[in-house]
Amino acid sequence: MNDIQKIPVIPLRDMVLFPGAPTLVRAGRPGTLRAIKDALDNEEAKVFVVAQKDASEEVKLDNLHSIGTITKITQVQKQAGSLQLLLEGEARGTAIRYVEGERFLEATVREIEEFPPPNPNDATFIGLHRELRDQALKAAKKADIPEDFVKGFVQDIDDPGQLADVIANSLDISVDDKQSLLEELSIEQRMRQVLVKLQKHIQVLDAQKEIRSKVQEKLGDRQREAVLREQLAAIQKELGEGDDSGELEELTKTLKALPLPPETRKEVDRQLRRLSRSGESMDGQMLRSYLETISELPWGVETEDESDLDFAAKVLDDDHYGLSETKDRVLEFLAVRKLKVEQKKEALGAQGEDAEESSEEDVVKKGESEKGHGPILLFVGPPGVGKTSIAKSIARALGRKYARISLGGARDEADIRGHRRTYVGAMPGRIIQGLRQAGSKNPVVLLDEIDKLSASFQGNPASALLEVLDPAQNDSFVDHYLGVPFDLSEVLFVTTANFIEQIPSPLLDRMEVVRFHGYTEAEKSVIAGRYIVPRQIRANALNDEQIEISETAISELITYYTREAGVRQLERVVGTLARKVAREVASGGADKKTLARADVRTYLGRPKIKPEQASLVDQRGVATGMYYTPMGGDIMFVEVSDMPGKGQLVLTGQLGDVMKESARAAWTYARSNAEKLGIAAEKLDRDIHIHVPAGAVPKDGPSAGVTMATALVSALSGQVVCRDLAMTGEITLAGRVLPVGGIKEKVLGAARAGMTRILLPGQNAADLEDLPEDIRGQLEITFAEDLSQVLKTALREPVDENAESLLIEQQPGRELF
Repeated sequence: MNDIQKIPVIPLRDMVLFPGAPTLVRAGRPGTLRAIKDALDNEEAKVFVVAQKDASEEVKLDNLHSIGTITKITQVQKQAGSLQLLLEGEARGTAIRYVEGERFLEATVREIEEFPPPNPNDATFIGLHRELRDQALKAAKKADIPEDFVKGFVQDIDDPGQLADVIANSLDISVDDKQSLLEELSIEQRMRQVLVKLQKHIQVLDAQKEIRSKVQEKLGDRQREAVLREQLAAIQKELGEGDDSGELEELTKTLKALPLPPETRKEVDRQLRRLSRSGESMDGQMLRSYLETISELPWGVETEDESDLDFAAKVLDDDHYGLSETKDRVLEFLAVRKLKVEQKKEALGAQGEDAEESSEEDVVKKGESEKGHGPILLFVGPPGVGKTSIAKSIARALGRKYARISLGGARDEADIRGHRRTYVGAMPGRIIQGLRQAGSKNPVVLLDEIDKLSASFQGNPASALLEVLDPAQNDSFVDHYLGVPFDLSEVLFVTTANFIEQIPSPLLDRMEVVRFHGYTEAEKSVIAGRYIVPRQIRANALNDEQIEISETAISELITYYTREAGVRQLERVVGTLARKVAREVASGGADKKTLARADVRTYLGRPKIKPEQASLVDQRGVATGMYYTPMGGDIMFVEVSDMPGKGQLVLTGQLGDVMKESARAAWTYARSNAEKLGIAAEKLDRDIHIHVPAGAVPKDGPSAGVTMATALVSALSGQVVCRDLAMTGEITLAGRVLPVGGIKEKVLGAARAGMTRILLPGQNAADLEDLPEDIRGQLEITFAEDLSQVLKTALREPVDENAESLLIEQQPGRELF
C-alpha cells in the first residue's frame, strides 16, 4: 500500500476512467483547468480522476464518488477555451478527504490494493480469463473493428485485472455500472461482471444487425412494389380498367378555367406535362397533390364588401359592447372602400369615352394606383377583452369570409412560408392554407397570439411575416410549396397580442396598433347582462322561465369572485351558477330561481377575491398609490417607519430595481430639502424602513415614486397623509413629477377601492379622456408638476396625536372577511 498523497482533482461528467486504459478527455471548467496547470507544474503530473454522481456543471463535494483513479497526464493539446488531455490511469485510489481550495479542488488520496484470485492457476479462473478474451474479440468483430488490431491489443495484456478494466472502459454501459466495476476490488468478481455485460453488449449488436437487415429488405420490397405498380398500371390500361385519365382531364379542365397570372399559368402547364408523363410513380403523386392545391386556391374569387355602413355598425354593436376605437377603425375602412368603388365606377365610365386617347402605359399606371391594400390591424390588450372574437364580427360586418391562424408556439419559418416540395409530406404554409379554407382572396385573416412566436434553428417565423404583413410587397407573396406568387394585398389581416414588447420592431412597424383596455365594473355588468347571462342560460339547457340573475348578483360576482381585465372568469362563474340551478331544476325544482346578492355566496361559497379598500384613518408614513397589471388597476399602500440608527435605508416587499431606485430618489429629495419640508435634522440620522405590502408579490416600475416620497416626508415631518387620496407618478432628484402609463386602469381601480381624490402628473392630463364620464364625475382629480404640489395636496397636520393607534372598526356599508 502506497503512502497517502495530496493531488489535484479532475471531476468527470458522464464517464469513468479505469486504470491501464488510455483515455482522451476534454476539460473546460475553470477550476479543472487550474488543477491541470498545477499538476503539470509537478514532474509526476498526477491527478485524481473521479466521476460525479450527476452531470451538473457545478462541482460539489457531496456530488463526487470517493473511489476514483490515480492518473498521469501524458499529453495536452490546447483548443478554443479548453484542453484535450490524454490520461493514463495508474491505480485505483480512495479519497480520504476532499479540500476545496481557493483555485481548484484537491484530495488526500490513498492507493487501493486489489484482491488477486486465491489460485491464479485454477482451471476455473484460467477458463474465465480465456472466455473474457474470446468474447472481447467476438464483440470487436461484430462492431466491424479490424480483428488484427484488436487481437494484438488484447493479447498484449497478460494481467487479468487490467484486461477487465480495458474492456469495461470500452463498453457502452451506464456511468453507475462503470463506477460499480471500478469499485470492485476482487479481480475474479470484476472479470465475471465484465463478462456478463460484454455478453449483453454482443446481444445488442446482434439485434441491431437484424434490424438493419430488415430495413434493407423493406427498402428492397418498396422498389419491387413500385415496379409491380407500373406493370399493373400497364395491364389495367390494356384491359381498359382503372384508367384515371378522366380524373386527370377533370383536373386539367379545372386548372385551365382558373384566372391565373401569366407566370403561374406557365408553371402550372409545365407541371401538367410532367404529370402526364409520370404515371403512378411517387413523383406523379406529389405533382397531383401540388396541382390539386393550386386548383383549390381562390384565384380571382372574392366577396363583395358590405356597403351599408349602418348595417356594419349594427353588427359590431350587437356582438360587442364598448370597443369604440376598434369599431370606428373598421367603419372608416368600410367608408374608404365604398368611396374607392364609386371612384372606380366613375373612372371606368370615363375610360370608355377616352379609350382612344389613353396610352398603354397610362392604363398600367392607372391599374396600379387602383390596386387597394387592406389595413393590417394589431389588437393589443390583456386576455379576455374581446380581441379574438371581434375579428369574427369584423368579417361579418364587412360581409367577408373569415379564417383564424393561431401563431402561439410557432417556431419554424415553414409554418408561414410552407415546405419546399422536395421534402416528403410537404404542404403549404398556414397563410395559404387559411386562404384555401376561406375560399376567397379577400377574407379577414386573424393571426392570433402574434407575440407568442419563437425562433429556432429552423428559422424565425416573425421574419417570414415581414413580407406577409407589408402592403408594399405582399401582392406577390411566394409560398415555398407553391413556388409562384399569390396576391395577399386584398386580405384584411388582424393580429392579436397580449404584450406588444415581445413583438420584433420591424414587424410592429408594419401594423396599426389598436389598444384594448380592461373593462370597468359598469361595463362588465352590462356585458354580463347583455351577452354572458343569456349565453350561459342557453348553454346549460335553461330558459328565462327557470332562472334570473339580478344586477346585484352580477355586481357581487364581479367584485368578489373575479379579478381580471376581461370577462372570461366572469363567464365561468356565471356558468357555475347556471349549472347549480340546472341541477336543482333537474332534481324536480319547479319554481323560478331569482338569484340576488345573498344567493351568490350560497351557491359559490365564500368570496374568492378580497379587493383592497381605502384606509379608514389618516396615518403618518402611510400613503396610497395606484398600480397597473394586465388584469386591471388597483391601489397599494406604501408604509414608511423611522427608527434609531445611522441614516440607512431599508427596502422590503419584493421591490424591483426600478422601484428601489425610486425609493432612493425620494430619500435623497427628503434629505436635501429637509429644512423646507419641516424635517428636523436629527431625523436624518435615523434609519428609514420602506415596506410595500403584499410581501409575497413582486413589484416594479417607476410610478410609485410620488407615493414613496409622500409617505417618507410624512414619516419624517410628523404630518399625516390624507386617506382618501390615491396618487401615481415618477419623481426625479429635483422633485419633478414625470408622466406614467396605465392611467385609465389605475384610476378605475382607485375608484373601485373607494378613493374620492386622485393625484396625477400634469403631463397625464390628456389621459383622462379615456375615462368614462361617470367615473370622472365622481372623483376630484388634481395634477402636479413637482413634489411640492404633491405634498401640499397630500399632507396635513394630525388632528389627534394618537390617530395612528386607532383601531379600525367595521363601518356601515363595508364588508370585512
